[in-house]
Amino acid sequence: MSDLKNIISTFSAKDKQRFVAYLEKKNKRKDIKNITLFKLLEQNNIESKAIQAKLYGTKNRDAYHALRKRLYQSLIDFTANINLEDENSTEMQAIKYILASRTFLLHKQYKVAYKVLDKAESIANEYYLFALLNEIYHTKIQYAYTNPDIDLEKLIITFKENQKNYFVEDQLNIVYAKIRQAISIDKNRDFEKLLEDTFTEYNININDALSFKSLYQLITIVSISAFVTKDYLKIEPFLIRTYNILKTHKSKEKQLFYHIQVLFLIANTLFRNKKFKASVSYLNEMQEYMQHRNKKFYNAFKLKHSLLLALNYNFSNNQEEAISHLENIITLKHDDIESLLNINLSLIMFYIQAKELKKAHTLFSKFYHTNTYYNEKASREWVIKKDIIEILLHIELEHIDLVESRLLSFKRTHFNFLKSINQQRVIAYINFVEKYYKSPEKVNSIAFFNKVENAFEWVEAKREDIFVMSFYAWLKSKMENKPLYTVTLNLVEQASTFD
Repeated sequence: MSDLKNIISTFSAKDKQRFVAYLEKKNKRKDIKNITLFKLLEQNNIESKAIQAKLYGTKNRDAYHALRKRLYQSLIDFTANINLEDENSTEMQAIKYILASRTFLLHKQYKVAYKVLDKAESIANEYYLFALLNEIYHTKIQYAYTNPDIDLEKLIITFKENQKNYFVEDQLNIVYAKIRQAISIDKNRDFEKLLEDTFTEYNININDALSFKSLYQLITIVSISAFVTKDYLKIEPFLIRTYNILKTHKSKEKQLFYHIQVLFLIANTLFRNKKFKASVSYLNEMQEYMQHRNKKFYNAFKLKHSLLLALNYNFSNNQEEAISHLENIITLKHDDIESLLNINLSLIMFYIQAKELKKAHTLFSKFYHTNTYYNEKASREWVIKKDIIEILLHIELEHIDLVESRLLSFKRTHFNFLKSINQQRVIAYINFVEKYYKSPEKVNSIAFFNKVENAFEWVEAKREDIFVMSFYAWLKSKMENKPLYTVTLNLVEQASTFD
């Protein structure tokens, strides 16, 4: 996909309408080829030669590339403009004050300049905008000789204190980036050692005074460790303890987006630890903050909130509510493709657990893109879950031919990858699913039960991943000849009883 198509793919329907209006206003001539090109690229299925023919009636490579270049620049300008319009108005006001003050200083209007700088400083202090404060103090110090009322030594001390805060925030941002990069390269790395080594390298202390954004990044780093190791219990105390610090932070209302993110991370961790009531409690708090500032961030978090709430319902024996909740949002159009995919896959899982197999199959049929597409929009892990669910669904529906082909495809596509990341459990699971499919009468035998018991490297129940439990519950339900949802809830309940 070209850069133009990549940019256009990030636009919402409203953004596309606004961009066409922007081009119409910008165009000085009646020639509207830029709008025509935009609409053709928006379709995402027309080749370059066909586009040239539609625009010029024949192949005209030079004119076409010049037009693409102009459209690209218009897309960049438009994106920058709408971001400036939508940007945090408080931060933008501080920036405007700084720019205005510098103009006044150049014109030797020193008193006016310092009054404007004082306003900028007040805003930046209130919202913990360390980078802007750095610019403000730098400017004040530079022109201190013009203002006899300035206590230069005190100003320098304030400047240095802000530099410390600014430095810590920057260092944590570097730590965050390095750890994310290291994990993307090697997901099997010892995360705790990586975290400890990186913190030591950059001299980061958790107890340092940080902005809400920095504390959010710290929590995010720790949450990544849980995602990689599937050990959410280990990080839960840290998350709760850190959030209690955040709640007393003066900037919690000023950095609302990060506050909501933190609440979601905690709610998700509690869900993974099978603490459903506690998870819902944090989701309720999250919902409350999503209402703030005229619901500024409501839409950004709506899908994530709804999905996690439905998952909590489902695993706390409220299946009908879980299904109803997702059915109400499944048709929503939203830019958050990954969350939409997770919602679809979760609802399919709910349907299978509820023996609503036709509904599950109908919904699954909407996954018509290639695995390459889903790997890009979601993750390889998501694709593997999807492919396993598809195999189980076809077995339930007795689609014999499809089961054979999907099993073969799964082995070809995923087995080498699973071996490379040391996920032998998934391979063993698929092999047992295949054995059940080929010889269902043997699944109830003691011999089969013993093979299953000996094949898996079992994790302590309270630490076992809840989604892994869900897949195992399907096999266990066949072994015990019991309803899938009942077996699933029993497994989760047993894991939840541990202290």
